Amino acid sequence: MRFAYTARDATGQIVRASLDAATRRDAMRVLAARGLQVVDLAESGAAGSSPAKTPAGTAVAVSASYSSKERLPFLQALSDLIMSGMPAGEAVRLLSTRLKEPRLRGLCVALWERLGEGLPLSKALGSLPEVFDAQTVNLVAAGEATGNLKEVLLRLIQHFNEQKELRQKLTAALAYPAFICLVAIGVILFFIFFLMPRLQTLLTSLGGKLPFATQVLVGLSHFLLSYGILVVIALALGVVSFWQWRRSEAGRTTIDAWLLKLPFAGPFVTNTTVHNFSQTLAVLLENGVTTADALRMTERTITHRTLRRAFTEATDRVLEGETLSQSLGRTGCFPDLVLDRLAVGESTGNLAPSLRDIAKTYQQELARQLQSFTTIVSSGVLLFAFSFVAFIAYAIVSAVFQVSASFKF
Repeated sequence: MRFAYTARDATGQIVRASLDAATRRDAMRVLAARGLQVVDLAESGAAGSSPAKTPAGTAVAVSASYSSKERLPFLQALSDLIMSGMPAGEAVRLLSTRLKEPRLRGLCVALWERLGEGLPLSKALGSLPEVFDAQTVNLVAAGEATGNLKEVLLRLIQHFNEQKELRQKLTAALAYPAFICLVAIGVILFFIFFLMPRLQTLLTSLGGKLPFATQVLVGLSHFLLSYGILVVIALALGVVSFWQWRRSEAGRTTIDAWLLKLPFAGPFVTNTTVHNFSQTLAVLLENGVTTADALRMTERTITHRTLRRAFTEATDRVLEGETLSQSLGRTGCFPDLVLDRLAVGESTGNLAPSLRDIAKTYQQELARQLQSFTTIVSSGVLLFAFSFVAFIAYAIVSAVFQVSASFKF
């Protein structure tokens, strides 16, 4: 069987030729023995095609077994070995035998099977779309073609680490307000369901008319004790219905448009989108991806429907010859400061560095917004909890005084 191959020799030069071998695996071994790093390998007459080398269900089964959680650890481990001078294929083979974490080792085994069948690293990654997105696959392909795989991996790792750090900050910012809410709800429920029924029994036994605040508190306690389960069921059904509607395209579009109009959520969503698209676009452009492909790949990473539609319109105008800053400015969805900095980057030919600077600025802005959000929500919840507890205390004390005053000595 004859195979046509594209490989890189020890000096980094591209070599294109063909050889005879019994199987693709044998062809890979012959090329490795010659000191060549395979970029592409195909049967003669099928150059440029990507025949399926694995059973039809294999990719689907593996994709279902792994997730994007394995992406960053794999890239970090692979980068460490490649930086030490090891070829990518040999690095994957070594990881498939040395890694201890089962899911990560299984992922490396699946990739090594594809590499052993003649696929380059980028196509092997592309066969696992649930783990490696199109952006990662395209960047690795560009790194293989240009011989800059080390740099590409380092930039990808930096990119994913920054995204991970932002998600961790968001989670940490929401954790404290959520804890305060739970504590406040627990205190209120304790008063209503445990303390108030006993207090009401005591006050009733003493006789006398209860103050208005106490009557309100007692009525609320009776209502929740009698109909609380129905209220919980109604709220649960409402939340489930809302969540199902939100998952639909119409619901998601409506909610995304509504979020942009909220005082705090609107700026936060816009800043998050600016940070993500500037960071992603910078990574793509820095690694040799064409502007058109980079814009289309960046477009797919924007999750907010309204802003993604605006970015799509801007991309269409860029492909027609308009500058990115002008096309984004027409949408009316992006801050003027971003547009000005993009315009400067385009005029000086330093668009990627400008995008990097924008990403850093908005990362700091998002951190500040998260801190402010944490402070405001925590203070609001505490104020509500203290106010409610104060109201309960007032209702109890006023009832005690009024009942005591009704006694005749």
